[in-house]
Amino acid sequence: QVQLVESGGGLVQPGGSLRLSCVASGISGMFFSSYSMGWFRKAPGNQRELVALTAMGITNYADSVKGRFTISRDNSKNTVYLQMNFLKPEDTDVYYCKAVRSGVEYWGEGTLVTVSS
Repeated sequence: QVQLVESGGGLVQPGGSLRLSCVASGISGMFFSSYSMGWFRKAPGNQRELVALTAMGITNYADSVKGRFTISRDNSKNTVYLQMNFLKPEDTDVYYCKAVRSGVEYWGEGTLVTVSS
């Protein structure tokens, strides 16, 4: 059973930085690199919107975070990261990690990021 566990959320002042981590268990190390990994957050209307994605060496970002957030992965540790810089109050949200392979999706429980002075 694949499980994703996020960490690294917390309270930060506007302009500050946080690094989120998502560790995947239940995936053989040789297969983790074939998973598409992404970070999402809740949009108005309660749907989850894409923040950043990494798959097959390609990264993609929401326009609202381009130039501020960076997604990366360490396949040897089954881990994906989201480095968040120049945080804004509107970045406050629960951030979820998602893994996809062969049409099967897995989600983590989320980690709360609060940007406030």
